[in-house]
Order: sequence, then structure tokens, then C-alpha cells
Amino acid sequence: MEFCALGYFDARPSDAENRVAHRQGAYRLIALLLACWVVAPALAETVRVATFNASLTRGGAGLLLADLERGGSEKVDRVAAILQTVRPDIVLLNEIDHDPEGRALAAFVAHLGVSQMGADPILYPYVFTAPPNTGVLTGFDLDGDGDAFGPRDAQGYGRFPGQYGMALLSRFPIEQDAVVTFGTLLWQDLPGAIPPDHPKYRPSVKRLSSKGHWDVLVVLPRRARGHLLASHPAPPVFDGPEDFNGRRNHDEMRLWELYLDGFELPADGGDMRSAGDAPVILLGDLNADPEDGDGRREAIRQLLAHPRLQDPMPMSVGGAAAA
Repeated sequence: MEFCALGYFDARPSDAENRVAHRQGAYRLIALLLACWVVAPALAETVRVATFNASLTRGGAGLLLADLERGGSEKVDRVAAILQTVRPDIVLLNEIDHDPEGRALAAFVAHLGVSQMGADPILYPYVFTAPPNTGVLTGFDLDGDGDAFGPRDAQGYGRFPGQYGMALLSRFPIEQDAVVTFGTLLWQDLPGAIPPDHPKYRPSVKRLSSKGHWDVLVVLPRRARGHLLASHPAPPVFDGPEDFNGRRNHDEMRLWELYLDGFELPADGGDMRSAGDAPVILLGDLNADPEDGDGRREAIRQLLAHPRLQDPMPMSVGGAAAA
């Protein structure tokens, strides 16, 4: 099995809107990234993999589900139509609100099974999701506003547990029992971590992952297997000179670098886990840019240069130029 870059669909706003977003620190590296696994030496069977920050989030728990139960909204329909048009075999959705029963995700998957804006329906029989750290209160007044119940007092910024969640949709089976997650890994337990010396950082409780870090094993055609490494690090802005979010963004990417290097890290459930030698695709909204923005650029540069993530056979014009 080989990995190859297929290119990307850039769903960012206009240049003028981007300038405003940059001033606010609300930039993203890319919105929808497509890659592919080549399952056989002949290019007869390729698996298209995408990541899409769909921004399917609302200001309160249950509001996304309510929209979907009413038949959707213009924004939901547009997101669905994009996926129905691009038609990835596997897609990681960033920023889709999570609920414990998975009802909103199930409703959105059903929405994809109905034509939206003239696009053909698409079916995803396999899904994986897990509760994100967003909105999970730490019990401490981390932002110093006098109470411990605000979105900045949570493990990851969120007005309610599950806001800005993630979900993986797949046409191919997901080995649910083989999924490895690092949601409860304490920041201080990451080798070489650089948390700030600041009251917002509580070493005994503060988790590294702002949403989640998942290693999801997918069974591909011809019984091949591939690992999807999914995450959505904190944006490296919206803080002060302590650079809390910038340091966290750096270390959330550093986790994947160590994992791919073979370091054993404490996974959820207590086991020590490291990446095997199976093919991997790293995907997600990393909130980082190797040349621009407010992040610590060395983290994304080192990750993009990792030997496990190099494209052996770039197919797109952009992929060939990057190689």
C-alpha cells in the first residue's frame, strides 16, 4: 500500500475576509484536504480521504440536532452538498457538535443520504466519534473572572461539553476496538512539553488535547489497513504574552511527531501506545501554517517533514511542486 497526495479544495473566505481573520487570529491551514491511499501497485483502487472544518457548531447543547431534526438549514445543506460533490471515501469533520448519544452525527449522516442542492446522495455506513475536551470543566477558575464555569475554565474552550467536536465518516469498516485516543493525556506528561508558567495552566488537571487525538484503524479494500491520525489543536491566539494557546498548539502537534517516532505515550484507558509501521494519513484542522500566522512554526514544519508523512508519488500539480 502506498500513500499519495491528491490535492486540496480550498474553502477559505475571500482575501479581504482572510485579512480580517488573520487580525483576529482565526486562520486555518486548509479547509478541505484530499489525499489518497493506493491499495494496489496498479492504480485500480484508490481511497480518497478528506478533512473538512465544516463549522457545524451552535451556541448551545442540542441546537445542531434541533436544526437537523427540522430538516437542516442553508449552512447544513451547503456542507452536505460539498461532501456530496467532492465525494471522499473517508472524511474527518472538524467542528461538529458532539452529543453523548451521537444523535446529531446520525442525523447529519442521514442528511448526506438525501440529495442537497442537486448533488447526488452519499452514504457513510461507518462512523467514529468520541467526546471532545471542549466544555469539560476543570473545576478551576482558569481565566480569573471569579467563577469556574465559563468556556475558558474547561479542558478545551467550549460553552458546553461537546462543542467543536470531531467525527470520522467512512465507506469502509472502522475497527472500533483498535482505536487509540489520547484525550485524557495530561499536558505535563508529554515528553519535552512547553506549558507556560501561568495560573491558566494547572499541571495536575490540564489535558494536552483541546479536542482530541485519535488513531483510527480503517479496513481498506483487499483487507489492507491504514491508520488515520485525527486532531484539531487549539488556535495559537486568543491569549496573552504567556502564549498559552501557542504553546498548546505546538505540543498538540508534537504529540503526533513523538507518536510516529515510536515513543510510547499513555493512551486513554491507561495503556502505553506508539504508532506501528502501517501506512498513516495525518488529518485535521491543525490551526498552523509553516510560513505565516502567530503559531510556533517549527512544530508544523517538523511534522510536515516527518519521514512517515512524505508523499512517495505526488499526483497533483501542487503535490509535484511541493515535492
